[in-house]
Amino acid sequence: MTEEAPRTAPHVPKELRRADSLVLVNTGPGKGKSSAAFGVMGRAWARGWRVCVIQFLKSGKWQSGEHKLADHLGIEWQSLGDGFTWESTDMDETVAKGRHAWGVARDRIRSGDYQLVILDEMTYAVSYGWVDVDEVIDVIQNRPRKTNVIITGRNASDELLAIADTATEMRVIKHAYDQGIRAMKGIEY
Repeated sequence: MTEEAPRTAPHVPKELRRADSLVLVNTGPGKGKSSAAFGVMGRAWARGWRVCVIQFLKSGKWQSGEHKLADHLGIEWQSLGDGFTWESTDMDETVAKGRHAWGVARDRIRSGDYQLVILDEMTYAVSYGWVDVDEVIDVIQNRPRKTNVIITGRNASDELLAIADTATEMRVIKHAYDQGIRAMKGIEY
């Protein structure tokens, strides 16, 4: 075992300011992008914020633990996709659902009714060309001042990363799936 040097406090600028709202992007090939966003969902709810989750790929057939929790807490949750794209039997319908999800998300962001809007797996709608990245950037940059936005999904575009106040890349070190272990209720969903 290697000894680690003692940790020191990070440098903190003297002139820290408060932001009215933030944009967070959770991206990368590793597990935890949506889970991290849903952790913030719980924190925001506990602070009395109005929260909305828009899922771009998952359909209403999925009843994840996070979705059950959101229902229990009275958090608006909309699963507007039709599942994994590689399982799609009608890509035109899949694309239409992704575009519809963006329309709903755009309206929720612009409304100013929510302090947190989570755009789960939205990076796919951008990277697949279903949604115009310039429109997404415009809506997010011109959001009401108290509306925070979290975007999740692999391969976040450079444009999304550029407008993020915080961008985190999840990377895989090791995953149970690679060892032949199926997704587990309570851990993955």
